[in-house]
Amino acid sequence: MSGDADVARVAALLAEPARAKVLMALADGRALPASLLASEARVSPQTISAHLRKLLDGGLVTVEQSGRYRYYKLSGPEVAAAVEALAGIAKPQPITSLRQSTRAAALREARTCYDHLAGRLGVALLEGLVRRDALVRTDGGHGTERRPGDPLAQQLPDGPYALGPQAVGAFSELGVDLAALPSRRPLLRFCVDWSEQRHHLSGQLGAAIAEALLNRNWLHRRPHQRAVQLSDAGRRGLAQLL
Repeated sequence: MSGDADVARVAALLAEPARAKVLMALADGRALPASLLASEARVSPQTISAHLRKLLDGGLVTVEQSGRYRYYKLSGPEVAAAVEALAGIAKPQPITSLRQSTRAAALREARTCYDHLAGRLGVALLEGLVRRDALVRTDGGHGTERRPGDPLAQQLPDGPYALGPQAVGAFSELGVDLAALPSRRPLLRFCVDWSEQRHHLSGQLGAAIAEALLNRNWLHRRPHQRAVQLSDAGRRGLAQLL
């Protein structure tokens, strides 16, 4: 038998600024080395090692060895969802430099949430899929509007969408073969985007679309950031398809 969830322990891990920056850096689902995480958190290699041990012990990250290097990643999408949820309710830090302002704007424009797209781009992508009848609302709602009872900034237990009559063709044009997607996780999942407060697509299908856009070079990762950027070809392609 087990007791109540130990929320206080997890909250204590998140309450330290350097560890919070590490989790934010890993929230796009990638595995990163300790040296890069130290740079992101602005701490020394020795300090980041201590923080990573605590995150490992707390079950928030995992580590894998590749040659001489160790790479750290979030232990699962539920950790990324928790980080996104906190970002939605946290008071923004003061912007004190042009670099900070540019980075904050880039995150709101387009970012990855674990392995799927979020921000204005993620919401616009879902909106386009609904317009294209690749996905349809099942609750009578419009576009990507959040329902009154939807929890803020987290994954929905029952997203109000289903595959539409144009699903196979539309997703194929985006580079996703629905029939070939593995079934190890739910196909359709949806989140309430913390910056837009509207729905975006997650789950297996959301991850597959993000991967397809990256493989086509329609989408590029920004160095050492969760923010991503559409290429000119990506803007043209998505405008044409959706």
